[in-house]
Amino acid sequence: MSALLQRVLLPRAGEPLDVRSLYTDESETNARRAHATSRTSVSIGAESEVSFCSYFNAFPASYWRRWSILESVVLRIDLTGHGRVDVYRSKADGSRIHVEGKEFREGALDFEVDLGPFEDGGWIWFDITTDTDVELRSAGWYAPIDAPGEANVAVGIPTFNRPTDCVKALKALASDPLVMDVVKHVIIPDQGTRKVRDEPGFDEAAAALGGKLAIHDQGNLGGSGGYSRIMYEALKNTDCEQILFMDDDIEIEPDSILRALAMSRFAKTPMLVGGQMLNLQDRSHLHVMGEVIKRENFMWTAAPNVEYDHDFSKKPLRKSKLLHRRIDVDYNGWWMCMIPRQVAEEIGQPLPLFIKWDDAEYGLRAKEAGYPTVTMPGAAIWHMAWSDKDDAIDWQAYFHLRNRLVVAALHMSGSSTGLIASTVKATAKHLLCLEYSTVAIQNLAIQDFLAGPEHVADLLPTALGTVHALRKEYPDAVVLPSSTSLPLPSRADVGNVDLPTNKVAIATRLVKGLVHSVKKAKPEHLETPQLNVPTLDARWFLLSQVDGVTVTTADGRGVVYRKRDPRIAARLLSESLRLRRELAERFPDLRREYRAAVPELTSKERWERVFGI
Repeated sequence: MSALLQRVLLPRAGEPLDVRSLYTDESETNARRAHATSRTSVSIGAESEVSFCSYFNAFPASYWRRWSILESVVLRIDLTGHGRVDVYRSKADGSRIHVEGKEFREGALDFEVDLGPFEDGGWIWFDITTDTDVELRSAGWYAPIDAPGEANVAVGIPTFNRPTDCVKALKALASDPLVMDVVKHVIIPDQGTRKVRDEPGFDEAAAALGGKLAIHDQGNLGGSGGYSRIMYEALKNTDCEQILFMDDDIEIEPDSILRALAMSRFAKTPMLVGGQMLNLQDRSHLHVMGEVIKRENFMWTAAPNVEYDHDFSKKPLRKSKLLHRRIDVDYNGWWMCMIPRQVAEEIGQPLPLFIKWDDAEYGLRAKEAGYPTVTMPGAAIWHMAWSDKDDAIDWQAYFHLRNRLVVAALHMSGSSTGLIASTVKATAKHLLCLEYSTVAIQNLAIQDFLAGPEHVADLLPTALGTVHALRKEYPDAVVLPSSTSLPLPSRADVGNVDLPTNKVAIATRLVKGLVHSVKKAKPEHLETPQLNVPTLDARWFLLSQVDGVTVTTADGRGVVYRKRDPRIAARLLSESLRLRRELAERFPDLRREYRAAVPELTSKERWERVFGI
């Protein structure tokens, strides 16, 4: 008896070479490239070498060693032709160890590999060396025992005015028969005005799902309202054992769903199983490997020993030492996260936070209840990278700060000094960068947090509109189509705005910026920009030296005209410092208040009132 854990996959037809690096690692001496005859089979020319030491096809053994009940894994390969298969494993430092090799002529080969040596890290993979033309008809990694429990997944995809993306996601789900065997329900909370039902191709996608699709129209309650509706419907109206959260603006590798499900079923204890995030706009890049919350200032960051934005086309798995270490996380983003029914029933619904930090809070809440989270290598989706968004300074900055404070009140132990100090530092940077709208909405975020948990919860349907209205009062929030909408830059009174390269230069530039910030701005620079500043150069050491410049938005589709105004900056700074003092004084009491409110705010009954059902 056995259970499939992970299929060996080949790239889709027409994928560019950099994306192919996620699936195979071919020798440069091969006469021709391997040719995928399907998503699970490949033709390899004579006298060639192809390694499956790749992101999607190597087996992340250390994660299965740490989190599952398995003691070994079986590689099963079906081949035609003549050649040799060699199985390798790695250690946590990336060094390679040969496990076993077998010659083949035609038929199936099995290799069982012990998971014992993988406590700290390591992968298992295989290489094929051919004498004749060879076809790999299928291959996969299997458990030597049957999977416990039942495969019964409810997939939930909240959507807001992305009907094209949502229909594409539904079609991807329906495209894989093995995925459709385990997905019993698909739940779509539609929160937008452009409805998924009206999108061309929807009827075809819905029909392919065979009656499994349920759409629930509701107002825009953000990601937390969408995901909470999914959890509510899955628990109330299905018998699912696993609830899979997925974003609507992703590209899916369907086998990732099966891989997450396999880990969930074989887990030693119930746990959340998350997928990693690849960069949708640069698809060979692994953007997020796993994240934790820094306890000293309560800010999310990359887990230890990982990096953001790893490019497999330049640094394949066999050459990337960091990727061979097992990493542990505090939570997983809800671009792809599987939550066992047992966990959802015990710890409740997501908090009503609209967007940002709801996934982190749920992971921390689960962890405190004894349910860990794993971010699984090889289980991934493609999503737009953070570098293509302005969410640290646009309207989302309100939710970033307010919800960070809420989650810190719930899960941060010890002093709040590091948390508050980090927000003061961020405010100073925003003011030096002439990001007045950001400081204004962050001041509002603190005010709303100070008003208590019921106030924050009541803001779920209205906070977004309030934030948008407040931002419109500041020129740095008004996006223009192009810098050509304004006069050509004057380049007057700019001075040295190059990157300071040592501590003395940085300190000198900071002093100059602080002195400049209290001087009256020259009126001409508020009518004609001094510079057109690209996104990459929009840093404090430049922007603190000027009175008026355009700055390109992160997506490159427009510019904002940032104008220095010492009176506005002083008012915002004064209010910011007053709020930080109140925050520091009241945080211990607010911590108790927010923690006491969690059972009510995460209850099904509370969310029923929010949904109006």
